[in-house]
Amino acid sequence: MYPVPTSLSPSRVEAFISCPMAFRFASIEKLPEPPSVHTTKGSLVHRVLEILFTRPAAERTPAAAVPAFEQAVAEYRLDPEFTQLTLDDAAAEKFFADAWSLVEAYFAMEDPGAVREIGLELRLEAQVGSLTLRGIIDRLELDADGNLVVTDYKTGRAPGLRYEQNRLAGVHFYSFLCEEVLGRRPAAIRLMYLRSGETITATP
Repeated sequence: MYPVPTSLSPSRVEAFISCPMAFRFASIEKLPEPPSVHTTKGSLVHRVLEILFTRPAAERTPAAAVPAFEQAVAEYRLDPEFTQLTLDDAAAEKFFADAWSLVEAYFAMEDPGAVREIGLELRLEAQVGSLTLRGIIDRLELDADGNLVVTDYKTGRAPGLRYEQNRLAGVHFYSFLCEEVLGRRPAAIRLMYLRSGETITATP
């Protein structure tokens, strides 16, 4: 018999909902998960935006994204998450070019200089009974009224209306963690789909 998992993250919950067998392999049997082009590219783009947001608001420009991207690429070229993809030169060039196109697409969706961020790649953890819930919030910010807003970057395409609520489940998970750890429920949760330029917003 395998032990029951004692912790859950949004990605594990999504895996259970979409494919219980995948959840079993990863969270119960602890089988190693090889990296994929999609997930690694998403991680790279997240890293670029994280670096960009460490700059003062007035300096978060498309030009500033270039060195942020170069830094992230230099990091990932040595990261097993990328090296284990075993891409040849042409495939690697295509991989990084597509990642850069997603960074460019981000600037068409919002002005990063107007964002009042208070947390980047913020790790939160809360105990619920015998279960530990943990997650990493891409960006926690304040809106014009000083309310919390959770923003999650997505590098895939936005889901259709039929699947929209399932995709929001992970961000609601982050909202719960904010309330448990910070004592405040976010006023809004947002999914920013960089590839399609769509933003889905919901109230927790």
